[in-house]
Amino acid sequence: MSFQSLKETLKPCKTLSSSASAPTSPISSKPSFFQGSEVNFLRKPPKSSLSLQLLRLQDSFPPPQDPTQCRNQQNHVGVMKGEGEKEENGVEGPEPDTLKRCQLGQFQFDHTGPFEPLILSSKDETPLVQVPPSINCRLLEHQREGVKFLYGLYKNGHGGILGDDMGLGKTIQTIAFLAAVYGIDGDGIHKEICGKKKGPVLIVCPTSVIHNWENEFSKWANFSVAVYHGANRELIHDKLEAGAVEILITSFDTYRIRGGILSEVTWEILIIDEAHRLKNEKSKLYSACSGIKTLKRFGLTGTIMQNKIMELFNLFDLVAPGSLGTREHFREFYDEPLKHGQRSTAPERFIRIADKRKQYLATILQKYMLRRTKQETIGHLMLGKEDNVLFCAMSELQKRVYRRMLQLPDIQCLINKDLPCGCGSPLTQAECCKRTVPDGIIWPYLHRDNPEGCDSCPFCIVLPCLVKLQQISNHLELIKPNPKDDPDKQRRDAEFASKVFGADIDLVGGSAQNESFMALSDVKHCGKMRALEKLFSSWISQGDKILLFSYSVRMLDILEKLLVRKGYSFSRLDGSTPTNLRQNLVDDFNSSPSKQVFLISTRAGGLGLNLVSANRVVIFDPNWNPAQDLQAQDRSFRFGQKRYVVVFRLLAAGSLEELVYSRQVYKQQLSNIAVSGKMEKRYFEGVQDCKEFQGELFGICNLFSDLSDKLFTSEIIEMHEGRETKEGHAPNPNQNISKAGSSVFFKEADAVGCIETRKPTHPGKTSTIKPMLEDLGVVYAHRNEDIVNYGPGTQEKMALPTTEDCALGQPRVPEIKKRKLDNIGEKDDGFSSTIDRKKIQYRKLAGFKGMGELEFSRWLLCATPTQREKVLEDYRKRKEKIPNG
Repeated sequence: MSFQSLKETLKPCKTLSSSASAPTSPISSKPSFFQGSEVNFLRKPPKSSLSLQLLRLQDSFPPPQDPTQCRNQQNHVGVMKGEGEKEENGVEGPEPDTLKRCQLGQFQFDHTGPFEPLILSSKDETPLVQVPPSINCRLLEHQREGVKFLYGLYKNGHGGILGDDMGLGKTIQTIAFLAAVYGIDGDGIHKEICGKKKGPVLIVCPTSVIHNWENEFSKWANFSVAVYHGANRELIHDKLEAGAVEILITSFDTYRIRGGILSEVTWEILIIDEAHRLKNEKSKLYSACSGIKTLKRFGLTGTIMQNKIMELFNLFDLVAPGSLGTREHFREFYDEPLKHGQRSTAPERFIRIADKRKQYLATILQKYMLRRTKQETIGHLMLGKEDNVLFCAMSELQKRVYRRMLQLPDIQCLINKDLPCGCGSPLTQAECCKRTVPDGIIWPYLHRDNPEGCDSCPFCIVLPCLVKLQQISNHLELIKPNPKDDPDKQRRDAEFASKVFGADIDLVGGSAQNESFMALSDVKHCGKMRALEKLFSSWISQGDKILLFSYSVRMLDILEKLLVRKGYSFSRLDGSTPTNLRQNLVDDFNSSPSKQVFLISTRAGGLGLNLVSANRVVIFDPNWNPAQDLQAQDRSFRFGQKRYVVVFRLLAAGSLEELVYSRQVYKQQLSNIAVSGKMEKRYFEGVQDCKEFQGELFGICNLFSDLSDKLFTSEIIEMHEGRETKEGHAPNPNQNISKAGSSVFFKEADAVGCIETRKPTHPGKTSTIKPMLEDLGVVYAHRNEDIVNYGPGTQEKMALPTTEDCALGQPRVPEIKKRKLDNIGEKDDGFSSTIDRKKIQYRKLAGFKGMGELEFSRWLLCATPTQREKVLEDYRKRKEKIPNG
């Protein structure tokens, strides 16, 4: 290529339409350069742009459209623009965005706004504070609102909480806010605000997301960013003192250890990512962050409250000191009334007080917190998620081992701790003769250096006993000795395994750790693995990609052998995976169609991973903290996900895991009450941290009770339903539960959110479902969203698919019931509300277009306003002609 040709190639793209002599046909919409003898072709975009678009869209293309529909869209756009309005080249043409919608479908994840600044300061405020156009044009609408909220707090001289759901871009909103406050313009040049240079910003976050913060700053704004972590801390501190650092990022552990040095710096703003880590006011990290010399402290967290209502106070008292009063006042005025008002048998007076207090609390929190969910913000861009909980029957061998564990002297000591002592003393057994357990297995090992026991005896053995029960619930191999442990511990674990295996020791290959590939990959002695094998077989055959989470690395080893035996292609990430290789694993899994399963340690992969290529999530073992399981789910269900996400939590029925899950529900309900002021069903009699009302959830006796002959969770929920019916309330049609072998239903959110309940279509349906559940090894199942009730008006009521569909993890298209609508004027309790009438009209509009409701919803997303108006006009005309049509 000659130099002149190269110069011509690099010139800006032009058309010949600017020529005044070029004729324009009133019929053709083609630019004039197609009509001349000399043709200049527009420069083609880079191939990478097309590749990126295809990667974003993948399988989200809509059904093929009639070409006339696309032409109609173009014509409607011409009407919208006006007859005299022309394109820049002087020729009438379709709006580019309309063509894009017509061609690419409804699920667009490249939403951009106008290239203009986002003004944050008021009209009379000087200097002007604004988000530069280069950042604002890439923000979603809810992110712009978040930036405005952060600036409002900053302007008032205090901090607050950005509590958006995980995956809604809290990091991006923070960077946009900082860019506005520090006066970064479109070229990345800093402007002085109020005539003086501002101090630096400190960002404290988990170690796993430090690199993510660095990357986001490099993409979005031109700050001087440094990481205070690792070996170069002294050098970074010198640069900070010299004023060469604007953003300093450090980890929780580093700040906890070296907070004294950093607290001497006068910080302009403090950002605490994953702020729920500061829930304990007695921790060193909390004390270190409290000493930072700035009141402009901002917390970022999608799980504002995890376990206790008092955690809420600790978090807000850190970012906005005094906003919730004193600790004693908060406990007496909010914490105790809300907990006791949630008791299943709470007096009416307690319930009324709790209702008032939670509204007070929600009103105060709104001043310092912005909380949005995915459903409220980007729900229209995602196909949805369902969170299923499967109670899997333990194998007969697991049940026998579990019962033997409960009969050990260590656990019997804990169960009988409050009984009178047999020596005739007025003291209880735990205070007298049974304070120590010398004939036990766990207690002697813990006190091998102190035979007289410790100050906490016998309660010091509670946690080790709970860990063993959870291991038995997941896989019997987990309780065997680990060769990596010290010989003393291996000897104790071998003794424990021999004791609980008893006569079944040969069935599990002895008390030593089994390294046989075939034995470890066999599912017959593990109830959860039996269900998992069936689910995987169905999902893999349909091309689904799966995330499989477990807290135990040893459990991941066993699951890995199962995947190898089945021939599935998988990736794995746990604590031993180097940090610099983790993103490569994620990218490879997202881009490679051959990768079917991602094995992830919940502790290592609970944060900072974006795995939107997966549409199935399995949580093999539950955690006491519900936020941990929710964070694992959101590795897949986040912005950019283009498929329907199905989550399965596997629980061992009749084991401690049922109690773990019930406590999760209890904590989630308390969080919804305290944070959002929502109404919640009252399932449990127990009250957290109250010995007088331990109920069925709290207390050591409940932890070590034998649930093998019960359906613990099912019975609690059925009791709640029975109480509602007895009190005269209509039973909730959206919550269907069952005992083992009977019909189980789930709910599914469709695009319309219509109120429907679907039952078996024929009498034989139940008998069909029963063997299918038994084949999966599932004795009971429900959806978490159905149990954790969000109160009237806050949770969409959805159609119920069958268990067959749920077992396969398929998105369900709701089956619409036919209703007689002849007498609309008559009072009908089920459909008298405005919302119900609107849904009926929506259903009629869909029928008028000859579409199903889901198909009609998709059409609405890509239709122009003119098209929508035309449909309404045509529908009204037909209704005038046919009143009952």
